[in-house]
Amino acid sequence: MKDIARRAGVSESAVSFALNDRPGVSEATRARVRRVAEQLGWRANSAARALSGEGVGTVGLVITRRARVLGVDSFFLELVSGVQQVLADHQLGLLFQVVEDIDAECAVYQRWWAEHRVDGVLVVDPRSADPRPGLLDSLGLSAVVIGSLSDALADEAGGEAGGEAGDEASGRTGGKAGAFEAMSVLRADDATAMAHVVRHLCSLGHRRILHVAGLPDLAHTKRRIRSLREEATRLGLTETRSVTTDYSDTEGAAATRRALAESLPPTAIVYDNDVLATAGVAVIAAAGLSVPGDVSVVAWEDSLLCRMVHPWLTALARDTVALGRVAAEQLTALIAGHPAQVVDAALPQLIVRESTAPPVRTAV
Repeated sequence: MKDIARRAGVSESAVSFALNDRPGVSEATRARVRRVAEQLGWRANSAARALSGEGVGTVGLVITRRARVLGVDSFFLELVSGVQQVLADHQLGLLFQVVEDIDAECAVYQRWWAEHRVDGVLVVDPRSADPRPGLLDSLGLSAVVIGSLSDALADEAGGEAGGEAGDEASGRTGGKAGAFEAMSVLRADDATAMAHVVRHLCSLGHRRILHVAGLPDLAHTKRRIRSLREEATRLGLTETRSVTTDYSDTEGAAATRRALAESLPPTAIVYDNDVLATAGVAVIAAAGLSVPGDVSVVAWEDSLLCRMVHPWLTALARDTVALGRVAAEQLTALIAGHPAQVVDAALPQLIVRESTAPPVRTAV
């Protein structure tokens, strides 16, 4: 500050006012100080700004996944790409960490808060029994949850409707977030998306449908499983079921092998992501069966992987980069002092390709 003040010909207090956007100096002086600061390569000290009650210019993202599983998951790469687009516009940084379990994730939030490391966080993969919303609320840390809260937490948060969005427009505001004053929710309608998949397969004549799901404690996994069961009951399908996995190709392949070994194997399999689906297609081919001749396949997340196998996979497609942008926009709004709200994410669209067709074998 002394160097800038000396070169700009002003007092140190004027430099402070100018660089921190405070009143007390003219616009001409503010511009001159900033020009000199730029010439000298000055940058705000984030630790000092945090101690003075100002923002540190960084937001956080913690992902609870095993590294080998996360490394092949295109969803998070696209999500972060969208987040970064918005953060760059606001000159904000992203502090990113991968942990093995939810306790470790909570510990990261507590450490970041205590060390004034972040102005807010993005929270992914809401869980059925999720300690994170309550913890972040108690810390007073701004947060955006990407995905619908569990029904219990939704009630606590003031009726965040558990994923029944009803509007397909990305970024459509669904209301205030309720009890969690500094937490917005980017709500995803997994139930309706799964119902669309079941209706598509039923219309083709499939009666034995297997759902190879993801992690069992995730709120969206439970919601998809429930939607499959309810839609199957409504359509009179009695041989539909779900099995859970860790999202890895290894467990996706194992679940597919077990299903194909049954006396009455499924005629259609719905996989909860592209990695599970492509692993399943490989197992089906290795068993001497064909897609869709013997087994129809649907992938929940459309990606390049779904278009690198033969045949191309019918998939639920959504703009994950846009999802990241909306999440980051909501978080920057919270940090700026705007109220928390519930926003409806765009409903995934079913892209029908060559991997689904009427079953050759009739259901018994």
